Amino acid sequence: MKEKPTGATPLKESARRVQEALAARGFDFQAREFPASTRTSAEAAAAIGCAVGQIAKSLIFRAKSTGRPVLVIASGANRVDEKALARLLGEPIGRADAEFVRSATGFAIGGVPPLGHATPMVTLIDRDLLAFAEIWAAAGTPNAVFRLTPDVLTAVTGGEIVDIR
Repeated sequence: MKEKPTGATPLKESARRVQEALAARGFDFQAREFPASTRTSAEAAAAIGCAVGQIAKSLIFRAKSTGRPVLVIASGANRVDEKALARLLGEPIGRADAEFVRSATGFAIGGVPPLGHATPMVTLIDRDLLAFAEIWAAAGTPNAVFRLTPDVLTAVTGGEIVDIR
C-alpha cells in the first residue's frame, strides 16, 4: 500500500470527522490518506492494492416524492440498478447533485463515507460486499479511505443488505 506513514501530516478535517465518527461508535479503524486519488473505485483499488469489488462506494440518491437522501453502499465492481432501487424504496429516485450531496452528508462527492453524515438517511448495502473478508470505504476526502469488514459496515450504518445491481 502507498499510504502516508503513521504520524505524518495530520488528517484533513473531513477525514478527521470520519475518524471521530468511527471512534464514537467504538471502532478503532484508521482513516488513511493516500498521495493518489481514491475518488473512484478504480483509483481507490489501485492506490490500496485491492480488488475493485472490495471498494464500498457511497452513492447518494434523492427520493423524488419525499426529497429524502438515500445512501447506497455498493461494491465498486457494480452499477446500481436505479429501477430496482426505486422498487425497494417504494418511490422514484433520482441522482443527487453535488450541492444536495454536501448538504445531506457534509462531505463532497468522491469522499462520501458510509457514516458521520449531517442528516440521517435510509441506507442500503450491496449484498455483493458480503463476499469479501475486508472492504474499503471513503473517509471524507477524495484521497482518504479506511478498511473494515462487511459485518462492521452493516453495524456502523444500520444499513439493510439488498440486491442492487
